[in-house]
Amino acid sequence: MNIRCCVWVLLMLLSGSALSADAPVPDIDPFGLWLITLGICFLIAEAVLPNYGVIGLAGLVMFVVGALILNNTALPVPMMIGLGLVSALLLIALLIRALRTRPRHPVSGDAGLVGSVTAVTLVESQDTRNGWVQLQGERWQVSSATPLHTGQPVRVVGRRGLLLQVAATDAAPLGE
Repeated sequence: MNIRCCVWVLLMLLSGSALSADAPVPDIDPFGLWLITLGICFLIAEAVLPNYGVIGLAGLVMFVVGALILNNTALPVPMMIGLGLVSALLLIALLIRALRTRPRHPVSGDAGLVGSVTAVTLVESQDTRNGWVQLQGERWQVSSATPLHTGQPVRVVGRRGLLLQVAATDAAPLGE
């Protein structure tokens, strides 16, 4: 079952039970309870769904507004402020963690190959400008403008079909 369907069913059940209680607690606004419940559900949904803080921010606003509505009767002000701050800190931690995963460099295809450094494993005897390297778990045929020798570190500068264009590099470390 889809997680969004579960969240909506939970929201409808909680909002219906908060708004249609037979014997409401005196001096408690059901709209404030509904907003607090909905805000908590949105904060839980933020932890489950990949949306980078949109639902969590809405949940935090609903929670604080609902607590302000109930301020006259139910919750003490320091508790409201504390719960709002804890929710905001959790939301910020989730946002930071989500944003750290975004700027990843490519690890496959041409973008992952170009710029990689590896050592020449085999040089062809007929033409020392051609050889073979082991890169990203695969064996690649390489071609260079300068002669190659076994064990020499080379950097991939381009790709033409299944042939990698490489340039000799002595300054870069192996295994990039």
